Amino acid sequence: MIIGITYDLKEAWASRGYSCEEVAEFDSPVTVQAIEDALRDMGHQPERIGGLDELMAALCAGKRWDMVFNIAEGMYGFGREAVIPALLESHRIPCTFSDPLVMAVTLHKATAKRVVRDCGLNTARFAVVETPADLEDVSLEYPVFSKPVAEGTGKGVGVHSFSTTPAELDRACRALLAAHRQPVLVEEFLPGREFTVGIVGTGRSARVVGVMEVLVDSAFDGGNYGYENKANYEDRVSYVLASGREAEASADLALRSWRALDCRDGGRVDIRMDGRGLPAFIEVNPLPGLHPVDSDLPILCGLAGISYPTLIQDIVLSAIERMTERPGITISPEKAVQSHMESVA
Repeated sequence: MIIGITYDLKEAWASRGYSCEEVAEFDSPVTVQAIEDALRDMGHQPERIGGLDELMAALCAGKRWDMVFNIAEGMYGFGREAVIPALLESHRIPCTFSDPLVMAVTLHKATAKRVVRDCGLNTARFAVVETPADLEDVSLEYPVFSKPVAEGTGKGVGVHSFSTTPAELDRACRALLAAHRQPVLVEEFLPGREFTVGIVGTGRSARVVGVMEVLVDSAFDGGNYGYENKANYEDRVSYVLASGREAEASADLALRSWRALDCRDGGRVDIRMDGRGLPAFIEVNPLPGLHPVDSDLPILCGLAGISYPTLIQDIVLSAIERMTERPGITISPEKAVQSHMESVA
């Protein structure tokens, strides 16, 4: 297949004057090259597209692809991860990862938690603070943990996120509202072990590929897995392939959450143990970082003995299984898979 690749490069946005933190979720040329190499090794013909502006220009010029491998995060608003999937959907071009509805729902952490909670799955009690006045209605048990409602890569998470009194929470929320200009998610603190669960596939075909415990040195930023610690993970964070009762329970909750939210193809679910020793849903990342060395999902897969090309192949095969037609070409999922297998044989 001809597979386009959509992405946002850190250096491209930084050249426009954006800060390192603002572009933290975006990708490096190393990631794009690694995906391109993996697709080519599978027998496909990859074509670099770029971000939203480049995609719109290409579509307006009549360009089409059999599929798009999308890792573009977008810059603005709650729908920023949904824009490219929605644009491709409107042109009936299949793409990897979740559809625009799921991308928007899961980026807004409180909305994702509402869906998970309504499906009977465990998540910490929470409140959303849109203005300082909303703090009067927060009736959670302290300590609590606060962070921006729609950021990734640990943005806005640090030692200030942990509050033991209403006064501390007031300061934390005011600072986050000013810095990130979006609502703040406040949750009852989860004191136990933290895991990230890697998942590949869609619906009933989705499966856990590994559970990784995240261990942050408490000397840095309160031991929180925030932006600064993620950016300097080599010196501050240890990643361990987890097993045992808590890891198995976390994997089960993660997979149930993945299916409840209708996520597709591949991603991560973050889990932390609560005060009762039960796993609790934190958030899901349906558009995972795919840097072959630095991103959590490839790190997890490496610990589990899954190579980077195999991870990309599994994501693409999951997307192929969802395909029944492509623009101008009728193809069954079985034929697409057969053609792929023949190409790599």
